[in-house]
Amino acid sequence: MLALSGDQPRQLRAASDHSGAVSRAEGRITSEEIIQRVIEESRRREALLQRYSVQSVYRVTTDDGKVRAEVKAVLSYRAPGAKEFHIIAERGSETIRNRVIKPLMEVEVETAAGRSRHNGSITPANYNFQLLNEEVVDGHPCYVLEAIPRRADKYLFTGRIWIHRSEFSIVRIAGQPARNPSFWISRVEFVRRYQKIGEFWLPAHNESKTQVKLFGRNILTIEYDDYEISQTASDS
Repeated sequence: MLALSGDQPRQLRAASDHSGAVSRAEGRITSEEIIQRVIEESRRREALLQRYSVQSVYRVTTDDGKVRAEVKAVLSYRAPGAKEFHIIAERGSETIRNRVIKPLMEVEVETAAGRSRHNGSITPANYNFQLLNEEVVDGHPCYVLEAIPRRADKYLFTGRIWIHRSEFSIVRIAGQPARNPSFWISRVEFVRRYQKIGEFWLPAHNESKTQVKLFGRNILTIEYDDYEISQTASDS
């Protein structure tokens, strides 16, 4: 895990020291301008999105695909930031389900509301950003930004963010948590992908390669399917 301290790796310190290094003088948008547009567009969409529900499957497998544990649930969201899970099926190791999967579900609920939600937001208060380049991801032209957390916090990460060039929505995130989300997990490398449903960008697929104590290296996936957006501000 990355811990921010005086021993922070030189390359990460350099990235944070040069946040927004690509300037208007070079005829390009800056990292600060990109993040500000992301914040503005996120607020606009949040104001419209009142409720949704989605089927989610949390699954821990070995490298060769053997399922160690699985939890199927329905995730319900209600504005302005309330999430809850209703578990509909479970199988596999009870230890992994209780010590790994369910704590991750709890973190997702916590980050959706109150102080934890603020702490986990992708904002300049929580991260230093550097614009690296531009790439196409899943057919979407994106800005690629490096994100360096300002503190070691389980709600933050260190890694890269792919942001849609015209819609200023997050298309992909890849990195590591700034602090372990669970005592039972010693290392996590994750990739999160988002999908556009109507005018909203919502989680599609998460994959984390984890080192779980007592169980070794595993792959944790979270799949989101069958979104139902039951109410928007324009409908009410």
